[in-house]
Amino acid sequence: MSLHEQARSTLFDFNDTRADQINLRDVFMRHLDLHEDAMFKSCVPGHLTASGLIIDPIQQRVLLTLHPKVGRWLQTGGHCEVEDVSVAESALREAREESGIFGLHLLARPPIRLDAHEIDCRKDGGTIHFDMQFIVIAPGDAIEIISEESDDLRWFGIDQLPSDSDPALLNLVRDSISAIAVFLA
Repeated sequence: MSLHEQARSTLFDFNDTRADQINLRDVFMRHLDLHEDAMFKSCVPGHLTASGLIIDPIQQRVLLTLHPKVGRWLQTGGHCEVEDVSVAESALREAREESGIFGLHLLARPPIRLDAHEIDCRKDGGTIHFDMQFIVIAPGDAIEIISEESDDLRWFGIDQLPSDSDPALLNLVRDSISAIAVFLA
C-alpha cells in the first residue's frame, strides 16, 4: 500500500464526530483526490504532514520544541518522507528525530486531531500543511536532545503551557489528555 493510500485509509478510520474535524477530514480527502503528490513537500498548494505530541508516561507533562521558523513552542512533526510506511510512523520518526528520545511509542494509530494551517516551508512561498496529529508516549527515563530542527526543547506541565501557545496546540493537548483517559479506562 502506498503512503498516499495509507493516508486515505487512516482518514477513513478517523472517527471524530465534531463538525470541525469532520470538515477537515473531508478537506484532507479532497486534497488527496486532487494531488497524487499530496503526501510530499513537492505538492505546491499544500501537503499532508504528521505531528506527534510527546507526553510523559504519567500524563503530567508534554515535550515541546521551539520551532526555528515559527518561533513558537509546538509539538514535534514535519513532512512525510518517501520511505515512511504510514503517516503514524512519520509522526513517530519526526518525534524521534526532533527530541532525540529513544523508546518513544505511539499510543494509538488513528490521529487524535486534524489541523490545517498556512506555513512558509518552501523557497517559493507559503503552503498549507494538512497535519495529522498523533499521541506519542515517552519512556519514564526520557532524556531529550536538541537537534538542528529546533532551537530548544522543554517539558511543560499540562496546565502550564506557554502563555502565547497557539490555539491548535492547546486543542491538541486537551484532546490528547482526554483520549488517554478514555484509552486507559
